[in-house]
Amino acid sequence: MKFSVVITTTATKEDADKLARLLLLQRLAACVQITQIASYYIWNGGVNVDDEQMLVIKCPTINFPEIEQCIKDNHNYEIPEIIQLPIEAGSADYLNWIADVTK
Repeated sequence: MKFSVVITTTATKEDADKLARLLLLQRLAACVQITQIASYYIWNGGVNVDDEQMLVIKCPTINFPEIEQCIKDNHNYEIPEIIQLPIEAGSADYLNWIADVTK
């Protein structure tokens, strides 16, 4: 089984908490970490700076399409960040735990 980290951001802690709980309750992810960040980005032709919440979602790679859809269905951004990064290596015990607690 292959594993990934999916990253997305939200405008508020409440939005981040909602997404994290949805992903866990649907057993799409084994763990979601939320961190406050400052995002600098270009939008509508200008440079923007916003405080955001970053979600780091640990999951089986095969769950990405469902995770992406869950984020899109429950996100208030016009174009939310949704990126998937492969986990090339990791603790066998940790990766087995991800497999055990997800569908």
